Amino acid sequence: MAFLDINPLNPGHALVVPKKHYRWVIEVPQFGEYWEAAGKIAKASQKALEADCVNFSVLGDEVPHAHIHVIPRFKNDNIRAVIDWSRRKKLTQREMEQIANSLISALKKMSFLRKQESSSLSFRT
Repeated sequence: MAFLDINPLNPGHALVVPKKHYRWVIEVPQFGEYWEAAGKIAKASQKALEADCVNFSVLGDEVPHAHIHVIPRFKNDNIRAVIDWSRRKKLTQREMEQIANSLISALKKMSFLRKQESSSLSFRT
């Protein structure tokens, strides 16, 4: 499952979480499939948002649930190798909805969503 971060480092910053609770990413039994899901979100970000590249971050200290940050990167975005999490942005509801719709559309076009998944997608802030 993936959703947009409400305080993103960049537009399209998403979190990928397993549906079942695991404290740490390393505990997720389908570890490879979990990372494949994050990779699909990253590819959709590059296509839909024209990101130059995508960074992944796995910390785990800030929330007690396994999650992978998928962070689209853009030229001159001033994000460095060591991420300054205080540089998060605040996007409007409309901007978040546009980004979500763009990502969903890209995931569909890239055949990364099965029919039943795409019919149940929604976005909430």
